[in-house]
Amino acid sequence: MHYKNPHIETCIEGSSSLLKNLSRKDKESLIQHHTFTYYRKGDLLFKDGEKPQGLFCLTTGKVKLFKIGVGGREQILRMVKPYEFMGYRALFSNTPLCVSAVALEDSTICVFDNENFIRIVKKNVDLAFKFMNVLAEELGFSLNRTASLTQKHIRGRLAESLIILRDTYGVDNDGKTIKAFLSREDIAHLSNMTTSNAIRTLSTFASEEIIALEGRKIIILDCQKLERISELG
Repeated sequence: MHYKNPHIETCIEGSSSLLKNLSRKDKESLIQHHTFTYYRKGDLLFKDGEKPQGLFCLTTGKVKLFKIGVGGREQILRMVKPYEFMGYRALFSNTPLCVSAVALEDSTICVFDNENFIRIVKKNVDLAFKFMNVLAEELGFSLNRTASLTQKHIRGRLAESLIILRDTYGVDNDGKTIKAFLSREDIAHLSNMTTSNAIRTLSTFASEEIIALEGRKIIILDCQKLERISELG
């Protein structure tokens, strides 16, 4: 199989890619009908309300999906890691995008042509089922997050957000430092709180030796206590 660049190869052949079991013919079709783009930190990938350009696959970097609410307030809905897709809800429902996406760090994206991808999904039951699983998991996550962000207190919301970051991006070799360096504003937007409350609560967690802070680095010192705070809300 000949790949034009390592990014499309990673997107298709990556260990957790939904596409790796497709036939050679379908993989070649994906290669022929894709574009590749490099985004710098802070660049907008797509905007809420736009017609989807295609199916987005993040190959390197980190991306946040968010909506702008009343008064221009941002709410981060999901954090995206490599091999994950974006825009599939709009693709399968043939409707405009309902979220915006911004690169949290320098990132690379492969975009698959809509019509070609739909054609491949229609003839691959296994691939269609995999996307059904992804959609079902995302729905479950969204329902749980809605309950958490509306019912939990500030401490519980922030603790849950830190756990989500840890589980999404993992930790460094020390087993403690989250591999995602978000601004305090982004942490607030992920936790449905003001930036000042996020800063204050992070400082409180640090004083209680639940976490340690080094600039944008967040080091989890006591996982059990952090998870307990999240559970109690």
